[in-house]
Amino acid sequence: MSSSSSLDKLIDALCCLPGVGRKSAQRMALYLIDKNRQGAREIASSLSDALDKVQHCELCRNFSDETHCNLCKNPKRQEDLLCVVETPADVMAIEASGSFQGKYFVLLGKLSPIDGVGPDELGLDILSKRLQQEQVKEIILATNPTIEGEITAQYIADIASEYHIKTSRIAHGVPVGGELEYVDSGTLSKAFDGRQTIGDS
Repeated sequence: MSSSSSLDKLIDALCCLPGVGRKSAQRMALYLIDKNRQGAREIASSLSDALDKVQHCELCRNFSDETHCNLCKNPKRQEDLLCVVETPADVMAIEASGSFQGKYFVLLGKLSPIDGVGPDELGLDILSKRLQQEQVKEIILATNPTIEGEITAQYIADIASEYHIKTSRIAHGVPVGGELEYVDSGTLSKAFDGRQTIGDS
């Protein structure tokens, strides 16, 4: 505990970040207060601005400042190719690889009955509506290669088959049990090139 209650509150707040323990939070807080107050103000301002403006895109559920995100509004993206991912971080990872030029759908999770996550929580009703209304020819399932991710992918493949839409799964190079956001761009590019068709769709 420091001599300043305000500093203690800042340290406690920084502890909410993933992988940040109290010692790391303390180092960050001391650096910002002692060495970079302007940077701290910019962080505070940007965070406040993001909390006020960032929402979920109504079409793909990715993060956006508007009802429809820049990727969904981009006329240069392939309308007939839809990539399904678990999180907005996965979209960022795939975009960084430059290996995909279609549209996205973000599940914001994966099927996990134990945790109370079912089809409704993943917005699969929104996905089904898109498959009905848009001219999607192929769905690329880029859920993480975990047990839950595989179950989720198969569930979505079953939905796609009802609309006779080809379904493929990214494959080569992505390790089992890995997280897409931590996979390097070259590996992701190979995974897209080596995607595999699922079922008879």
